[in-house]
Amino acid sequence: MADVRDSLNAVMEIEGAVGASIVHDESGVPLGTVGGGALDMELAGAGSTVVVRTQKQILEDLAPEEQIEDVLISLDQQYHLIRFFHDTENIFTYVVLDRADANVALARRKLEEIDRKLEIDDG
Repeated sequence: MADVRDSLNAVMEIEGAVGASIVHDESGVPLGTVGGGALDMELAGAGSTVVVRTQKQILEDLAPEEQIEDVLISLDQQYHLIRFFHDTENIFTYVVLDRADANVALARRKLEEIDRKLEIDDG
């Protein structure tokens, strides 16, 4: 099992990873961040809660029996990948990938592995 810091360090081992944040979507508060360079990962992670909440609401209206695994946002030079935590839909990992270096399919697979090992302390 891994804690937030271990998981974030593992995310940064994904080819093309620029930065990452693990976020609680109800509060918008990142549980931890890593990397980012010129990109403020705390702000990016917290700001992505708007996307997460909107996607959840749309899905609830369209297909209430389904659950979101991840959300991909493609930019000119980056991919922004949001992966929902397997244990609770209120925690997600937000990852920024350099589009020139990243393979989205491999990144998604690696995030799934990291997610399975992550333990969030509720206490």
